[in-house]
Amino acid sequence: MNLLLRFCLELAALAGIGLAAFQAGEGMIGYAYAIAAVLLAAIVWGVFNVPDDPSRSGKAPVRVSGPVRLAIELTILLGGSLSFHLAGHAWIALSHAALIALHYALSAERLRGLLKQG
Repeated sequence: MNLLLRFCLELAALAGIGLAAFQAGEGMIGYAYAIAAVLLAAIVWGVFNVPDDPSRSGKAPVRVSGPVRLAIELTILLGGSLSFHLAGHAWIALSHAALIALHYALSAERLRGLLKQG
């Protein structure tokens, strides 16, 4: 269930990032910003991995340490929350942030593993 929560949080973060980026431009520029921001976040999320992370496929196109991976995750997930807030959806931002905290509370073993991989 926690992996499903994480997947939903990832999708929501991308949606928030896309929404805020869209609102930063007008017309077609907004669409271009949204597409670029979502693609960039998704690429960073998918490429920079810890080898053999049990919550992922185990493949690491670009290997990073556990703390770096955790920083990437938190940046994108909390960036999604911030993006919802900046787009004028404070209650979604707060709900998203609370669910992120719940996810990491349920992921204590994975967090310890990531932090040990320095």
